[in-house]
Order: sequence, then structure tokens, then C-alpha cells
Amino acid sequence: MATKEFKLPDVGEGVAEGELVSWLVSPGDTVTEDQAVAEVETDKALVEVPSPYNGTVKELHVSEGEMVPVGDVIITYEVEGEAEDEPEVDVDDAEDAGEARADDAAETTDTAETETGETEQSSGKGGRVFAAPSARRLARELGVDIGSVDGSGPGGRVTEGDVRSAAEGDAESATADAGGAGDDAGPRSVEFSGKSATKRKGDAEQATNGQRAGGASTAEAAGRERTLAAPATRKLAEDEGVDLNDVPTDEARDGEAFVTQEAVLQYAEAQREAQQADAEAVQAEGETTEELVAADVEDDGAERVPYRGVRRTIGEQMAKSKYTAPHVTHHDSVVVDDLVDLREEMKGVAEERDAKLTYMPFIIKAVVAALKEYPYLNSTLDEEAGEIVLKDEYNIGIAVATDAGLMVPVVKECDRKSMLEIAREVSDLVERARNRKISREEMQGGTFTLTNFGAIGGEYATPIINFPEVGILGLGAIEERPAVRDGEVVAASTLPLSLSIDHRIVDGAVAAAFANTVMEYLDEPQLLLLDA
Repeated sequence: MATKEFKLPDVGEGVAEGELVSWLVSPGDTVTEDQAVAEVETDKALVEVPSPYNGTVKELHVSEGEMVPVGDVIITYEVEGEAEDEPEVDVDDAEDAGEARADDAAETTDTAETETGETEQSSGKGGRVFAAPSARRLARELGVDIGSVDGSGPGGRVTEGDVRSAAEGDAESATADAGGAGDDAGPRSVEFSGKSATKRKGDAEQATNGQRAGGASTAEAAGRERTLAAPATRKLAEDEGVDLNDVPTDEARDGEAFVTQEAVLQYAEAQREAQQADAEAVQAEGETTEELVAADVEDDGAERVPYRGVRRTIGEQMAKSKYTAPHVTHHDSVVVDDLVDLREEMKGVAEERDAKLTYMPFIIKAVVAALKEYPYLNSTLDEEAGEIVLKDEYNIGIAVATDAGLMVPVVKECDRKSMLEIAREVSDLVERARNRKISREEMQGGTFTLTNFGAIGGEYATPIINFPEVGILGLGAIEERPAVRDGEVVAASTLPLSLSIDHRIVDGAVAAAFANTVMEYLDEPQLLLLDA
């Protein structure tokens, strides 16, 4: 029985992370290859993640509701007949780590020998190469001999920046960053690079006094280019968050500054006292605006919901549309008494043919007919090419309100489908969108969009265009409202319409003509049956 780790795959084009909405398995469950083990929500849609193995779930590494970067381990399996996964180990890194531990041990057991031995070489020139795996990979990609690169990292370690500098031929920069690591003989210690070329000497007590006087955290810092220190001192400085080049010292080895553990501890304590003093001063002066805001946020008792996934994608798309395309909205209303009667007559026939007939198929057919007369409403703007692209397909998006936000499934090739075919497809797409079972492909390729806010009881709105489309038609509620017939005010079933257009491509007069054509077909829906 072997152990296999399963990392979150790329569940969509360009997706970098996803929210693990729910687990479909538990530890101890037996799973088969391609069995769905989790539901993950990306910024595109909710998708099921299939298992790549036949085996038993050993451990789930992620909690429901947690954001997971693509490539992170989410499940560990126990798999029969498979080789055990072995972690990738960089040989030189393992060697470096082992020798660092040996150096620490040597210092602990024999300080005198440590202080009189030879300086360890930290570059590849005549010795080992200390480099992170990422730097080694970059060196291979750029064709750089990592053994010839001077390291600027702790202990002379070669960083990615050093490799890039070497690749660009900036030898002087690489040498300066490295600070001459490994060139000097002396006590067994490690050289550090710094930020300032000015050498200043002082003791830890002076640094402490400077901090207590309310100076900056590095007011008494040495600011050297290079510092010698034993491995254990180097480790202590790293743990304390101290730059050895800033630690004041009177000690020297072969003409170079030498820092002890005591000096590191005193300097670290001085920094902490200075930070505490600054904090107390701020508190004495009163809370800053930022702190007041933070306090208000903590105390207001409001619930905070993460802005991510589909909700964030919708928001970003709406903002892009609103601030890219200059919107103009045309409002109108059409009497649809005949449409109401015709739908009522045809509902029974539609049910016999397994179709639920709503008003939407009629409206889609009316919109397609109008788009054929006014093709600029069925276009996009290619800004890079400076061209308006007139589409020869009629793919109508239907905005659907879901728990995750607004989704827009697309009914493809509406001009080639019958009224009942459209009715079945709309019903299926809407249901699967609300259940989060719709695919990304089914929400792409639209050329014009309909949004039915009237389902909630509204009349007029200013819909935001589903960019990069150039038009969207909002539908109000079909209700009886006052209408004028033959000079008399009567009750009539009316449908309010709100048409938003991208004014860069469509003029207001064209938008009004398009809306009039849609209304003509809805006023006399029998005309639509000729193409149904």
C-alpha cells in the first residue's frame, strides 16, 4: 500500500485558485478513478473535481469554504500497487542543511576551534555552491553556470536575482551584492551582505540607549557591508529578525567586524524597546484615523462575507462594462393582449410535447427578428483592430438570478430553432444554472442578452450590458395597466421594455427603431409563428 498526494488541478482556463465548497468523500472512503471527490467554485463556475486514482481516502487537507491555490495538495490516498511518492530534495540543499547543523554542533562543543578555523566558502569558486532550488532551475533555463555566480543571500547563498544578474552580464553588480563572500581567510564564520557602504562601530549598550531615547529602530545601527559571525550567531540573528550588518560591535577578526551572540541579543532587545516606545507614544497621542476605522469595523457587529468566486467575477465584469461602454437606456412599453391569449392557447400543446411554454421563447424570437433588421445590435467592437464585428449567429443570453449571483446561460442559434425547442432549452439551462450544474461553455458565445427583472415585479431598469456585447433588453412584469384604445382608457396587458446600448456603436435612433420592431412582433405574435 503506497501513499499518493492529489493536488488541486487547473479546473478552468486561467484559474489560479478556487474555493472548496464541499467534500463528496470522507477519510476511509474507497474511491475509483474519475469519481467526483469535491466541489470547487472558481471565478467562473462550480465544478466537480474527479479522483485520479483508485484507492482509499487517507486524509483531507483542506476545509470546506477554504480558498485553495491550484497545485496545493487537497487529498492523500492509499493506493495499492503504486510506488510511494517521494518528496523532491535538492542534493546540494540537503548537503548544505547537514553541514549547517554540523557547524552549529562544532561551535557548541569546541568554540575555540570554531573561532580559529578557515572561513567556509559560500560561492561556487573552488567550493560548494549554496543555492535555492528555484535559483538552480533558473540557472539551467538561462544557461548560467551556477558555480561561477557570487551569492548575495545569507551565507553567500545564490539567489534568483544573482542568476539573472549573471545572465545579463552584470558581473560588477553580482560581485557587489555578494560582498566578496568566501575571499577572506579567518575564523570559521559566514559573511553577510548589507545595504550601506559606510562602516560604523559602536557597542550594543550605545544602541540600546539610542533606542530608549526614542530614536529610529536603526539609529545606532552599524550599517556595514560585511560582517563575520559564527553559524550559531547567524541562526540567532535570523530568529530575532536582526540584520547582522546593523549590529554594533567592537570586536574584529582579521580586520573585519565580528559579532557575538550577546551583541545580537542586546541589539534585538533595543529594537523591541524602541518599537514599544513608539507604540506607547502613538497611543498617548490618540488613535489614528486608520485605527479608528479598524475599531469601528470590529465593533459594528456587521457580518462580513468574502468577496470572491462567481460573485467577484460578476462584479468585475459589470464594472468593466459600465466603465468601458458608454451606456444609454431606451424605455418603452407594448400592449401584449394577443401574446397573452396566444400563449394560453398553446400551453396545453406544449405540455403534450414535454415543453413548458413561457413568454421567453416568444420574446427571443421577436428579438432575433429585430436583430436581423438591425445587425449593429448583434455585434462587438474590436478596439485593437478598430473594427465593428457584425455577428452572423444569434445566440441569446438569458440572465438568471442564482444564490451565487447573476449567471447568463446562452441559447445558441436561436434563428434555427423552433419555439418549442427554445422553450425546452431555456427551461433546462435556467434550472441547471440555479442548481450550479451549468458549464462554463454554456455561458459563453452570446451575442445579445435578455434580463427578466419583471419576474420579481419590476417595471423599468437600466440594465448593464453583458460586455463585450453591445445591447441588453430588460423585461418588466406583464401586468394589466391603463392603456388608450380608440380614445378611451382601458385595462390592457402591457410589457415594459428597457433597452441599454453601447453608444459607441449604436445610436439612440437605431435603438428606438430596434425596440419598435420588437414591439411590433410582440403586439402581433402570430407573425412569429411563420418562422417557428
